[in-house]
Amino acid sequence: MGSDLAERPLPVVVARRLATVPAARELVPTDPGLSARWHMHGVPSPYSRWNYHPEYEIHLIRSGTGRYIVGDHIDTFAAGQLVLVGSNLPHHWISDLAPGEVIPDRDVVFQFHPQWVQKCQDVLPELSGLQALLKKSARGIEFTGETALRAAQDLHAIGDHQGPRRLQHIFGLLGLLADSPDADQHTLTKEWLPPLTDESAADTIDRALTFILDHLTDDVRLASVAHHVGLSESAFSKYFKRVSGQTFSDTVQKLRLTHACKLLKDTDLPVASISHRVGYANLSNFNRQFRAHYGITPRELRRRNLI
Repeated sequence: MGSDLAERPLPVVVARRLATVPAARELVPTDPGLSARWHMHGVPSPYSRWNYHPEYEIHLIRSGTGRYIVGDHIDTFAAGQLVLVGSNLPHHWISDLAPGEVIPDRDVVFQFHPQWVQKCQDVLPELSGLQALLKKSARGIEFTGETALRAAQDLHAIGDHQGPRRLQHIFGLLGLLADSPDADQHTLTKEWLPPLTDESAADTIDRALTFILDHLTDDVRLASVAHHVGLSESAFSKYFKRVSGQTFSDTVQKLRLTHACKLLKDTDLPVASISHRVGYANLSNFNRQFRAHYGITPRELRRRNLI
């Protein structure tokens, strides 16, 4: 672990991608010869952006690390992460990329429309058992353990086969996720509201989040950001909550703590230095907020990561 990584600032591109709210409506292309869409893509890519769509999405990360956002949930990801994203739930995976770096085939994605599921259930009543899984996916579900490993195999196999064998792996994957033990399922966000269509919101929240990320190590105040986007404090506070789905203070805290997790895992900087780098002037407050959010102290997280 080297200190040069810790010195690297959050790239501006990360701020801009993170800040694209409301999410872009992705048009998932269809193939008349296929019932659902499977594809792989790398980063940078037009597919890698803050977006939503009516299709359910099973998303596997094959390589790299970074930060991801599902609804109002912000956390770090690594290779092997597998997430089921519900219909119209905004999401984005942002890789840690050096200038000019490209990660080919970072993602494997399988997308299927709710109407396709309904039509399948009409003629195959055995598939009614998927309803609980799909309803839960409205909050986003991360799968871990043996479930994630086996699901990744089925997900890759969907792209390797055609005809009945392809369907075998599709239904096998959905059945595996539906029957997975509770210990392998982790919901990510709150129930999400329908996406907003206010075009001006994108620019306002973009500028707000860019400002937050550019000043993450400072004392980022609501008044400063509101002034930056040209709104009163009260108007900006309500607007930010309505458009982004979370409060201004919660967003700042999540971004700071997520960055702290990355520094704890990827560098050997002292906890006190990390606390300062992510904008906490008081180490005790940093430890308290970190434990309240993650359930363990920063030192415990680092120790577990080294075992």
